[in-house]
Amino acid sequence: MDKLFTISDKPTVIAGPCSVESEQQLRLVAELLNSDHRISLLRCGVWKPRTRPGGFEGMGEPALKWIAAIKKDFPKFHFCCEVARPEHIDLCQQNGIDAVWIGARTSVNPFLVSELAEAMKGSNLAVMVKNPITPDVDLWIGALERIQQVGINDIAAVHRGFSTYNNFGYRNNPLWEIPIEIKRRLPQMPLLCDPSHIGGRRELVASLSQMALDLHYDGLMIECHPNPDKALTDSQQQITPAELTSILDGLKLRTHNEAAPSDMNRLREQLDVIDTQILQLLSQRMKISKDIGAIKQHHNMPIFQPQRWQQVLEHQMETGKEMGLNEQFVKELTEKIHSESLRVQEK
Repeated sequence: MDKLFTISDKPTVIAGPCSVESEQQLRLVAELLNSDHRISLLRCGVWKPRTRPGGFEGMGEPALKWIAAIKKDFPKFHFCCEVARPEHIDLCQQNGIDAVWIGARTSVNPFLVSELAEAMKGSNLAVMVKNPITPDVDLWIGALERIQQVGINDIAAVHRGFSTYNNFGYRNNPLWEIPIEIKRRLPQMPLLCDPSHIGGRRELVASLSQMALDLHYDGLMIECHPNPDKALTDSQQQITPAELTSILDGLKLRTHNEAAPSDMNRLREQLDVIDTQILQLLSQRMKISKDIGAIKQHHNMPIFQPQRWQQVLEHQMETGKEMGLNEQFVKELTEKIHSESLRVQEK
């Protein structure tokens, strides 16, 4: 079997219900998506890890039997589901599952990832690894490496956002800089985006999908249900097959041409100069912060002074607004600079 996950100008599209609720439900989704040549994999939630007990946790092994039956009638599709235990791997292989993914709650635990990797050894499974719930690049890369070490070579990283103290209107904070760093450090690793879990609301799926393609992602994983409002899990973020088709029709595929036009190269050179100047100014700022820290220590003053911090934040946000900068961007940038200043003053 050819690799399911590759780096290509034609994005891989994975779609299907968050949870397989019945054979009829999954068969209907397959029928409605079957004519769309852009969709190559059907996602099927079989085991559903829940944040708190008492919710629908998936149909388990019976759902695998339904998938096996439906797969015979829809040969164009490859089928994939989430796994969290070694026994899940065995059951998936017994029922013809083509690909599995390791979820965010699992990829955060190296012990569990190692156990799953060992269970995959010698299999023909394609494997996706979702980012850990914590924004840790090395933890994500470590999970991918553990899968590679057992001989699996059809692997993709899946960005589904991160759990942070402020998700800024998303279900999971995208923190785009982290998957961009994954792309930089693992340039041959296909990177997919899960806009359903990042957004948490169906109205955000289209814009997040376009953002991912603009950032040169290699595919999308989108939750799709015949009747989203009645879904047993993640009802607010699932879309209908018709809505999925409309979103895919509206997406713009950018030309990822490494040979940039001369005018773009000129502008990039200007950006490089400005970026260096920003770093120089930040270096100067930290030197001043260090001197302020010494004065605070000499006079037995606390490092963090809330009133001063509130004044700085309000001033920066107002100034940034006058300059036409995004308010949230200015807030986050100011918070990061302030956090580093406190760290420098503590030395």
